[in-house]
Amino acid sequence: MTVHVQGKLRGCIGVVETSEPLSASIVHCASGAALRDPRFPPLSEGELSALGVELSLLSRPAPLLVPEIELGRHGLIVSKDGRRGLLLPQVAVEHKLNREQFLAETCRKAGFSLDAWRTDDVAIQGFTCVVISESEEFQRGE
Repeated sequence: MTVHVQGKLRGCIGVVETSEPLSASIVHCASGAALRDPRFPPLSEGELSALGVELSLLSRPAPLLVPEIELGRHGLIVSKDGRRGLLLPQVAVEHKLNREQFLAETCRKAGFSLDAWRTDDVAIQGFTCVVISESEEFQRGE
């Protein structure tokens, strides 16, 4: 779940896999994005009138080779030693990232060095997603 205030990122919290029903996951992720994203202070009542909400429903992640990454179609997960970073497909497009920059930023999110994706011990997975937002009913990244 991603929340924006006046079009600017204000929080993003999600789960890749869950054992709870989708409706419960949406509630937990929405409250987490609004109130518990460690990068931002909790949303205030005054921000609610300018709030935008975006829900990204992810496909099952699968191993992906670097040349197979399609910007704007694939989201990425990099992982190693129990740590991982995830970026949604729209991040590459919104920030005009090339493939290597997208991989580097996903590594940064995991707390790895920017070139960690080049090593054999970092796993790279890709996924697609369906984005549901207030401004656009559906965007398909299949």
